[in-house]
Amino acid sequence: NKINGLVIGTGDLSELALGWATYNGDHMSMYGVNSSVPKTLVRYIVSYEAKRLGGVIEAALTDILNTPVSPELLPPENGVISQETEQIVGPYQLHDFFLYHFVRFGDPPSKIFRLAVYAFKNKYHENEILKWLKLFCRRFFSQQFKRSCMPDGPRVGSVALSPRGDWRMPSDANVTVWMEQIEKMQIK
Repeated sequence: NKINGLVIGTGDLSELALGWATYNGDHMSMYGVNSSVPKTLVRYIVSYEAKRLGGVIEAALTDILNTPVSPELLPPENGVISQETEQIVGPYQLHDFFLYHFVRFGDPPSKIFRLAVYAFKNKYHENEILKWLKLFCRRFFSQQFKRSCMPDGPRVGSVALSPRGDWRMPSDANVTVWMEQIEKMQIK
């Protein structure tokens, strides 16, 4: 380009897994620095750096951490954010858990569900976990086409979705088998 610079993408692993990215918008970046970092870890890193750096930077980063996750780029109108991502796609804490167990270990939905119920027994009801697991599976499969053409990025953890690295999945993969297994699960 004219100034010899890179267009850096900010999308993270969680957003890539759920397809929470604008096709050809987020894909226009030249390098996705967070592409293998799940959103829950991004928050921990920002929190750590805020405490480490202190002062004005800590105040700014803490303000960011206290703001609900949202794709909005404009300031909220009348102090109200009109689109909170986790109200739409569910808690990233659950999605990152599902993603890790699915991609890292190849666990089926029934096992992921059992593990999530145990891990989050004091935070989420089984019905809520099942609801978000269904959404995760549907979105993960239906949004693969976005990951097939994602920009380059580093691999920094044990889970990544780059088509040039660990993850190979056809864009027309079918979620039916997964959804059938989920539909058979019974909540007591």
